[in-house]
Amino acid sequence: QVQLVESGGGMAQVGGSLRLSCAASGDINRIWKMGWDRQVPGKQRESVARMTDDGDISYGDSVKGRFTVTRDNAKHTVALQMNNLEPGDTAVYYCYAAIRMNLDPRTVGYWGQGTQVTVSS
Repeated sequence: QVQLVESGGGMAQVGGSLRLSCAASGDINRIWKMGWDRQVPGKQRESVARMTDDGDISYGDSVKGRFTVTRDNAKHTVALQMNNLEPGDTAVYYCYAAIRMNLDPRTVGYWGQGTQVTVSS
């Protein structure tokens, strides 16, 4: 089975920075997309950033210019550098990966357990 283990997060002041990291493990053949979603209680989960294994990147409108996603294809890891944080960035952040396992032709989406990010003024 696949595991996505997140680290980082915590608390920051407005204008500050935090970094999230995530590592995928399992009998993985290919990770097509990796990235991050976030969710505030009572609201829909939103996509924050996605990066394909050939380098295409997309960001949610609210984080463009402030957040940067990077990944290491060989290590199956993805990171999110969050700068110039705003109170609206407060949420639980979930690592996401679209993975094809060995001996399985399907590509399936997986999420980590989530890590809290709190931005205070």
